[in-house]
Amino acid sequence: MDKMRAMELILEAKARKGLTFSEIAEAVDQHTVWTTSALLGQQQMSMAEADAVVDLLGLDIDVARALQSPADKGSLPAGVPTDPLIHRFHEIVQVYGTTLKSIICEEFGDGLMSSTDFRLDIERVADPAGDRVRVTLDGRFEPYRKW
Repeated sequence: MDKMRAMELILEAKARKGLTFSEIAEAVDQHTVWTTSALLGQQQMSMAEADAVVDLLGLDIDVARALQSPADKGSLPAGVPTDPLIHRFHEIVQVYGTTLKSIICEEFGDGLMSSTDFRLDIERVADPAGDRVRVTLDGRFEPYRKW
């Protein structure tokens, strides 16, 4: 079974059981963002993590095997995303990407932010004008080296 089919079965079972990603993450003993990413095919789970998912959701060993297979990271279709929420993140990078790069290089030097030594957090922030979404991207700085 491939990760896409496993994802479909996981999302169906999650809905059927009325579980949240946070509840599944608690069973896996991992962060909600990382667990959700793994359930959507973007991370590779350990045997214990995959077993916790299939036990909780009542799925079979084939789903656990798919969760343990190497992830095809960044597997969204090419081009500008059409989903409105994902499109907004794309737009943010289009508008502020050069700003992010300029400030990071000014503050740290020539390099980049790691996506392998990386943490992501999402939280709801109460605001009288309407709740806000706070997204924190936290990656290790990796300087480019001269050779």
